[in-house]
Amino acid sequence: MADTATPLRVTARKLEDFTARAFQKVGIPSADSKSIAELMVRADVQGSEGHGVFRLPQYIRRIQGGAVNIRPNIRVVREAAGMALVDGDNGMGHLVMRFATDKAIEKARTAGVAWVGVKWSNHAGPASLYASMPAECDMIGLYLAVGNANHLPAWGGLDMLLSTNPIAVAVPAAEEPAIVLDMATTVAAYGKVKTKAQRGEAMPEGWMMDRHGRPLTDPQRANEGFLLPIGGYKGYGLALVFGLLAGTLNGAAMGKDVVDFNADDTTPTNTGHAIVAINVEAFQPVAEFKKSVDVLVRDLRGSQRLPGVDRIRLPGEGSHAARADRLQHGIPLPAPLVASLLQLAAELKIAPL
Repeated sequence: MADTATPLRVTARKLEDFTARAFQKVGIPSADSKSIAELMVRADVQGSEGHGVFRLPQYIRRIQGGAVNIRPNIRVVREAAGMALVDGDNGMGHLVMRFATDKAIEKARTAGVAWVGVKWSNHAGPASLYASMPAECDMIGLYLAVGNANHLPAWGGLDMLLSTNPIAVAVPAAEEPAIVLDMATTVAAYGKVKTKAQRGEAMPEGWMMDRHGRPLTDPQRANEGFLLPIGGYKGYGLALVFGLLAGTLNGAAMGKDVVDFNADDTTPTNTGHAIVAINVEAFQPVAEFKKSVDVLVRDLRGSQRLPGVDRIRLPGEGSHAARADRLQHGIPLPAPLVASLLQLAAELKIAPL
């Protein structure tokens, strides 16, 4: 009998092929399907399981429900030297954000810094995907987004008017791996709650609270409570400000206008994002900057540790390690996720993994 506790290891290429075929089956053009699949699997490769192929059945449901435009006209609707506003025409978020990030990088080459806002997009996966793209071009990337469901009330309140509203910053280095900070403004992203529920695992105390102020650890009861912000009222403030910058500023959904895409397969979300590219060369020679980052990283890593601490870790180390392991040994897919993808393949009448 197969060991269902041992995740199935699948190569990135095989997972990309399956994901692209699923999108093609529901009408997304081949080139767009491959682009979305590549970004989704990149999320799994870096260890962002809650934003990778785990989301595929949900994305397919929303496409089939008419909530997503499968042939969008993604375009710039406002523009200046160091900024642009992109209308995603309700396309898949991965396509919209790749377009917006490419635009930010292009503008930053001449303007030095470029801020590109986005409206009428959809869920686009982990924030670090897009912050890392400028970093690969010797730039600093900064990404903000409005989450696709409200799971956070105002500090001291009960009405959930805010989302996890994440931020990611990627800073290139020379010999050291890039510094990549990727975090929600809540203690845990809601995708982690959903993966816990799929696997039948409990949540740690501190992720969620019920409406009576008690810790909530059963992910199956997540709708009975709300996520907790990082740093108490400070996390609430960050969620609010990031939402204003990525949502309200762009004419995208924020507050009560946010659509819960976990529960609604038919309504467009008008998701807002913001991507900023900072061209290092505009400030100093790239080699000097990256060398300075290396020095700081090594100083931090080599600094004195508290008793019982085995090593000092840097933002992005976990993703770098996951990438190295998964590109060599394959992406681990837990049994419940494999079952979900097998069911999807049967429903779409495509070859399974």
